[in-house]
Amino acid sequence: MDISKTIQKLKKEPGFNENVGMLLIHNGVVRAWSRKDHSRVSQIEVTPDYPKIEEIRLNFEKRPGIFRIIVQANEGLLKPGDDLLFIIVAGDIRENVKPVLSDILDRLKSEAIIKKEIG
Repeated sequence: MDISKTIQKLKKEPGFNENVGMLLIHNGVVRAWSRKDHSRVSQIEVTPDYPKIEEIRLNFEKRPGIFRIIVQANEGLLKPGDDLLFIIVAGDIRENVKPVLSDILDRLKSEAIIKKEIG
C-alpha cells in the first residue's frame, strides 16, 4: 500500500472534510525475531482470512465518529522488514479514533490473520 496515495484518495471521498479530524495509521512489519522467545525468524508464512477481515472492518466502521477504515493484509512468504498489515482509521476526534485503531488491530491479529514463523 502506498500510504500517501491511499490518504489522498480517502480525502477525496464525499463527506471526508465534514467528518474527519484525525487519521491514525498502523504499518505492521515482519520482525527478525519471534515474540515468544526472541529466536531468529528468517521469514513468516501469512494467511489472511479476507472475509473475516472485511467483517471486522465493517463492524468497527460503525462505531461513533468513525468515517472510514481501510485494511490491507499481505499474504504469502514474507521476510523481516516486509509490510505485513496496514490499517487506516479516519474519524472525527481522537477519543473515538484511538481506541478503534487499537481494538481493530487486536481483533484482526487474533481472529483473521494466521502467521507461521520460519527460523
